[in-house]
Order: sequence, then structure tokens, then C-alpha cells
Amino acid sequence: MKRTIAVVTTSRADFSHLYWPLKDLADHPEVDLKLIVLGSHLSPQFGYSVREIEKDAIPIAAKLECLLSSDTDIGMAKTMGVAILSLADLLGQMRPDLLLLIADRYEMLAPAAVALTLRIPIAHIEGGEISEGAIDDAVRNALTKMSHIHFTSTKKARARVISLDEESWRVHRAGAPSLDHLRRSRLLTRQELESVLKLSFDKPAILVAYHPVTIIRDTVEESDALFSALAQVDDRLLFCYPNADAGSHKLIERARGLLAARADGRIFVNLDPVTYWSLLQQVNILVGNSSSGIMEAASFALPTVNVGLRQKGRERARNVLDAPPDAKAILAAIDCAKSAAFKSSLEGMTNPYGDGHASERIVKVLTTTVLSPKLLIKHARECDAID
Repeated sequence: MKRTIAVVTTSRADFSHLYWPLKDLADHPEVDLKLIVLGSHLSPQFGYSVREIEKDAIPIAAKLECLLSSDTDIGMAKTMGVAILSLADLLGQMRPDLLLLIADRYEMLAPAAVALTLRIPIAHIEGGEISEGAIDDAVRNALTKMSHIHFTSTKKARARVISLDEESWRVHRAGAPSLDHLRRSRLLTRQELESVLKLSFDKPAILVAYHPVTIIRDTVEESDALFSALAQVDDRLLFCYPNADAGSHKLIERARGLLAARADGRIFVNLDPVTYWSLLQQVNILVGNSSSGIMEAASFALPTVNVGLRQKGRERARNVLDAPPDAKAILAAIDCAKSAAFKSSLEGMTNPYGDGHASERIVKVLTTTVLSPKLLIKHARECDAID
């Protein structure tokens, strides 16, 4: 009998990471893939990125509307509630053998909570990482404890998951599946990318990927310094849309306002995985607080200026320059990133997040793990009492 594996994707960001695992699961003769699409994928404001999934001919089992058109933390909380109601009916009827989740978006708590109550085993990708400046950090750890199979990106992440009292046989170091694009996807040439994006790379370009800092009450507080710094650089500015978190609308307005006075700037609502990776290959610097500047940019030895608190604690390669949320400090880091000395220091660097073979490792475990009550029952280690 085929093994039914349900996978949840909530945004363009996690779909980029899930692309090759989804492709391989869809092609596997012993898997009945059930892709569940929700969140910002179905939002016109965030580019209606479900169209990219449909264009790639990945079969979609269900589309669930749950994202509130809000710019507050209350809206985020209510979005989870709506998602839980829809997922309870869907997963209750579907009853997959396994549910695959990824990373640390708050929406992922909804399918995890539903699966837990329905006794559906959960597999989780990218646990054990750290991002102290976002609620993602707590979400990631919660998903780890709710899951039964783990796929980590690095050796340190695997050790951290095991230190959370997860049995070692459950924890597999697979690498970050987003890196599989570098090995398996054909990236666009500069000419092809210019045609797709309708812009020229005739001058240095900075890619800006900046998201709300969800651990602090004013989630866009640190952005003042970033926009002040960016207003002082002469490079072409290319913005990616922020995540659909509290404060995202304000960040979009500020980006549009800054670009209004710069004829050569652009803001991209949604980029498919191959176009995004191709863009990383052509820009000169990445600036912001996205994990992409740490996890993916390293594969191109792309200088990255990581701003503020959001990614504090995350493992990084030597292409990353950290800057506090201070305009002068950010400008100094940008100048350093542009320097020939810094760029030459990156020659021969490797990406600690994997080798581009994550998908095959993930799919092998998902299709061979024995499905029995043992998978749901976790055994804790004995610990000495602490006074």
C-alpha cells in the first residue's frame, strides 16, 4: 500500500525549501502526496504565490483560507485559530500516515497541534536552529517537541535537538533542502534574469530581505536604522516582500516610499525559488535580517550584512557581517562587504547548511520509517534531580 504523506506550506519562503522534497515525494511510487496550501500563499496582497505551485505541476490536495488581512499580533494569533479549525476537519478526514512540516513560522503550530490530537506522526525539517530575535525560535522548539522524526541542517542543530531529550534514532542530519536548488535546478543566466525581472544589472545591486522582529513589541522598531542607512547608499536597491507578520504592512510602505525617489529600485512581491536563487547569484550584497542571508547566501559566498536582533544565535559562515540597528554601523558593514579584501577572504568558503542532497535523505527516511505505535511514544532520559 502507498504511504500517505501530507505536507503543509504556508508561504513562498517555506515552499522554496520544500520544493525538491515535494518533487521527490510526488514522483515516489510508494507515496500518496497530499499537499496542503494555506496562509500567505492564498493572499493577493502577498503575490498569491499558490500560482507558482500550480505552475510547477505539484498536485494540491487542499487550499485553506486562514490569513487575516491584519498588521497586528492579534491578527497573527487569530490566523492560527482559523487554521486550526480548517485543519481539524481536513486532517480528521484525510488521516495521513505522516505529516511533514518545516522550519519555524507561527502558522506551523496549527497543523502540529491538530496532528498531535489526531495521533498523526509529525516529521519536522530544520529544527535545532537558533533565532533569538523572533518568536520563530520558540515556535521551532515547540515543533521539535511535538514532532516524532527530525531533519536538521547542521551537526550542531542535530546535537541541540537531541539535547531537548529527543531520542537520537529519530534525529537525522539532512542539510537544508533549499540548497538542493543549487545542484538540481538550472539557475538563470544574467541575461535571462534581466529579461524575467525587466531590469539591468549594469550597476551594483543590493538585495534587501528584511522582516518584522517579532520578539519585540514594536516589531519594526529596528527598521528605522536600516532605512536611514539604505537612503545613503548609491547602489540599486532590490527589495523582497517581508513575511506576513505584524508590522509587514509598515515595512512595505517604507520600502515603497524609499524607492519612490529612486528610479532604478524595485520591490518584488513574490519570486519563485529558481528566480530568487538566480538573483542571489547576480547581486553584490544582501542586507537585512532574513535567514536566507545566512543559509542560502553562503552557497554563493555572497557578502551579507545581517541587521539587528532577529537572527541572533544562528550558525553562520564567514560571509556574514553582523551590524546593530544603527545607521552608521550598518553603513560601515556595507562598506566592508563591498571591499575587495572582504570578498577575497570568502574564497573557498563552504556552506555549513548542507551539500544539496537533503531531499533524497529526507524522502528516504519518510518512506522507510516503520509506522507503528513506537513512533508516537517518546522515551525520556533519566535525569538527576536539581535542588
